Amino acid sequence: MNTTPLLRLGTRGSPLALAQAEETRRRLAAAHPELSGEGAVAIVVIKTTGDRIQDRALSEIGGKGLFTKEIEEALIAGEIDAAVHSMKDVPTWLPDGLTIDHLLPREDPRDAFFSPHGPRLADLPQGAVVGTASLRRQAQVMARRPDLKVVNFRGNVATRLRKLAEGEVDATLLAVAGLKRLGEADKITAALEPEEMLPAVGQGAVGLEIRAGDVKTRGWLDAIACGETMTRVGAERALLAELDGSCKTPIAGLAELKDGGAGLRLRGLVALPDGSVAHAAEKSGAAAEGAALGKALGEELKALGGAAFFAAITGH
Repeated sequence: MNTTPLLRLGTRGSPLALAQAEETRRRLAAAHPELSGEGAVAIVVIKTTGDRIQDRALSEIGGKGLFTKEIEEALIAGEIDAAVHSMKDVPTWLPDGLTIDHLLPREDPRDAFFSPHGPRLADLPQGAVVGTASLRRQAQVMARRPDLKVVNFRGNVATRLRKLAEGEVDATLLAVAGLKRLGEADKITAALEPEEMLPAVGQGAVGLEIRAGDVKTRGWLDAIACGETMTRVGAERALLAELDGSCKTPIAGLAELKDGGAGLRLRGLVALPDGSVAHAAEKSGAAAEGAALGKALGEELKALGGAAFFAAITGH
């Protein structure tokens, strides 16, 4: 038994974050015999601002970075060797000296719909209440059903499903990937296809952030990284970066490989939070040019929206 861990993984303490860290540890142990012993890979729980503040919408308390800042500080300080993140929580610009070059194989990126009224938004009665903390989900719900009322709805999976069961809301949405990783996929009423609800950029993907010069940790992570996921999420994050996206900006994006992995289809959407205006577009091209496709799609969506539209959602 190891008394000193060979590798320290930093993570949030939510059930989903811990499940993702455990998945990372399992994959590392399978790839490297020296990391398979008890205590060889330690999971270090770090409380983030987003975890501490639960009574307000993320867009009101700073947007993205709320679930990564403290973990990245521990990484920079050398208190952990790698940070395990849900990629949809990671800002497009990383702190100096840190890099994310390794992603685990992506889970299902779709959104899961929960409601006793039926499997689709169309099944909800007039004026029904939908609970979500995501401006992206709010905007798409309101764009399709402006008669619905959307309320801020935070907490972990169990909390949100309990509130739904108690009748606090008529419906809510969660990521399919998170439910699968928690072993709770059987609770899903329906998985919404991207045509009905375009996912968040990076949804379903787990990223491993390290210090750029840490050759030893990089070598360990190389064995568990998924190149296809890197290609897809790289294209989506290039789109997000071009749109200057944050939790205050309702942006959706999904890249899918085609033609045996040689081609890539990228869909993007940007909307006003109330769903009254939404712009969607897509581009296809070579998978190797994913980042360029993302930038080009971002530029197209900017042109579709115009300066006044983006000033309304970004504040500048």
